[in-house]
Amino acid sequence: MSLKIYNTMTRTKENFIPLEPGKVKMYVCGPTVYDYIHIGNARPVIFFDVVRRYLESVGYDVTFIVNFTDVDDKLIKKAAEMGTTVPEVADLFVQKYYEDTAGLGVRKATAHPRVTENMADIIEFISGLVANDYAYESGGDVYFRTSKFTEYGKLSHQNLEELQYGIRVDVDERKENPQDFVLWKAAKPGEISWSSPWGEGRPGWHIECSALVRKYLGETIDIHGGGQDLTFPHHECEIAQSEGLTGRRMANYWMHNGFVNINNEKMSKSLGNGIQVHQLLKEMPGQVIRYFMLSGHYRNPLNFSDDAVEQAKGSLARLDNCIAALKHRLQSAEAGEADAAVVEAVRAAKEQFEAKMNDDFNTPDAITAVFELVSAANNYLQSGRVTSGSLELFVQQFAAMDGVLGLLAPEAEELLDEEVERLITERTEARKAKNWARADEIRDLLTERGIQLEDTPQGIRWRRK
Repeated sequence: MSLKIYNTMTRTKENFIPLEPGKVKMYVCGPTVYDYIHIGNARPVIFFDVVRRYLESVGYDVTFIVNFTDVDDKLIKKAAEMGTTVPEVADLFVQKYYEDTAGLGVRKATAHPRVTENMADIIEFISGLVANDYAYESGGDVYFRTSKFTEYGKLSHQNLEELQYGIRVDVDERKENPQDFVLWKAAKPGEISWSSPWGEGRPGWHIECSALVRKYLGETIDIHGGGQDLTFPHHECEIAQSEGLTGRRMANYWMHNGFVNINNEKMSKSLGNGIQVHQLLKEMPGQVIRYFMLSGHYRNPLNFSDDAVEQAKGSLARLDNCIAALKHRLQSAEAGEADAAVVEAVRAAKEQFEAKMNDDFNTPDAITAVFELVSAANNYLQSGRVTSGSLELFVQQFAAMDGVLGLLAPEAEELLDEEVERLITERTEARKAKNWARADEIRDLLTERGIQLEDTPQGIRWRRK
């Protein structure tokens, strides 16, 4: 089954055919780095990390770009509040972004370009639009002439007349039309700025992504992604700018994830119900957040609640326990090839997993395939005879699936350090000597270290909490 992607542009699932065989160019809009990322930001971060992982798992060479907006009104305001500079605010929250996303099990993109590091390219892009009459200067600002781009609105499936009622704009006599949007903003006194043909200023929000896509990936890319809220105006404006300059299609596939609600309410500043990722990571492992995000189809809304968190924790515990049991039994299993029934169970789970991921990255159904394998593995572990080949095949398939989903804690793949090994050995000796007090003391100490011990007929089994 070939990969199908739901394309926002056409509102249909389409067979994925990359521009260049074996390679994928993908761009996802990144954060404005004036604060910590919140749980709504985390959804595209996690989902498109999975898209990238899956594409790589089936053999594609993926160039994945996620930008940082490191200068705009929000950063200028935050710098004033903190009594510091815009670059210092940006540096702080870029670092916090890396820390939080690492906590969510997200790999860094191929590149994370910053707006301020690519100013010459942005100015060149705007100059090209001015030269071909798609943009005009007015009072030190530069605006995009939306009336000239006749396909404006094709992503959000509205025409220019319909869009004018949905655009929140202040009356600005400098614009030819209210729908025209800013490409370059003249600097106010004291603001951070750059020199340009139109005077001191800084870029508008939309132009940066067009310029960065072109610089890092080319005039046409395979996949452009982001949150549903970016469809209009941000991505609509990107298309107008890029296609107005190059005359080529900007992206072949447009992907947008749905919103995250908090306890059945839309997340908003007015309600004060936003949750920052760094706060959540103090309360729960990143894998719990990741599981929650992947438990619903990416195009559908998700509701974050205590019940959803507990369900995610329970599911992850079942998965972790199964894999820990497999690895533990491997230590005493008799040598032998994988049983035919195990080979068939693994094959079925693998095919189901890939079929669901090929169907527009259907992660909830792919997770179901993982737990079909958990059931098969647990049943096998209850059988009287197990072989090393069967156990290894289960473990390998779980690792392959998790290479895409990233649900297992990194610690689960690490060996115990020497100190913990010594303590487990000491506890075993204490139990043999019937020194129950010392055995319990060591168990408590290991529990504090996040190691949970279980006594089984095959010996002591451990897992991280």
